[in-house]
Amino acid sequence: MRIALGISYHGGAYQGWQSQPGGQTVQDRLEAALAQFADVPHIATLCAGRTDAGVHGLGQVVHFDTTLNRAMNSWVRGTNRYLPPDIAVQWASPVPEAFHARASAVARRYAYVLLESPVRPSFETGRVGWVFRPLDEAAMRAAAAHLIGEHDFSSFRAAQCQALSPIKHLRRLDIRRRGAYWRFDFEANAFLHHMIRNIMGCLVAVGQGLRSPDWMAEVRDARSRETAAPTFAPDGLYFLGPVYEARWGLPDTTPGFDWLP
Repeated sequence: MRIALGISYHGGAYQGWQSQPGGQTVQDRLEAALAQFADVPHIATLCAGRTDAGVHGLGQVVHFDTTLNRAMNSWVRGTNRYLPPDIAVQWASPVPEAFHARASAVARRYAYVLLESPVRPSFETGRVGWVFRPLDEAAMRAAAAHLIGEHDFSSFRAAQCQALSPIKHLRRLDIRRRGAYWRFDFEANAFLHHMIRNIMGCLVAVGQGLRSPDWMAEVRDARSRETAAPTFAPDGLYFLGPVYEARWGLPDTTPGFDWLP
């Protein structure tokens, strides 16, 4: 039986999603909890999208294969019993063997939450990025427009990125403000390593008036990481999850979507 799980997590305490020696990743904690619940030595999972250290997940999706016959709500509650408070299985669903958490995704969604305030965050520290200079929404929107569509995003790619191609299709980059908080929503067929955080660094530079909106097109066309702004902090970045075709019948939101500004 193949099972898909929806996972949410606060990434602050973890070295990203992908398993590493030492076991301080979200994948390591999830797989250990699944193995305890299933009473087996190990259960291997495959995720929809890997996240970096400090990045959060609201709708991460994984799949795994098992011979254990349990009710779906048992996989949720039973696994959560063995997970730390900052990781939780949100839902479980049986899926056909043809389903693959990564390969079946037609798009991926992220949000970045940014606090604009002369004072640094306190209770929301680790959950938002922060700028102390005012941001110009119109300028950031004009800059963002240069990135919509299919482009070579090499200028926004980390040196350690393992993607086979830098060409991605950015379908959406929405910007909105609620009080002191900005939210940036990204949707693309796939993302490069650090792509969103590097774009955020450029958007903030434009928003603060340090660069013009058309500079974003220059950075894009340069296809060189050296031309872009420094990588922005991971704190406010949330993996909202993959987008799947309706035929798989999987949820596309979790309660965390309602909490996020």
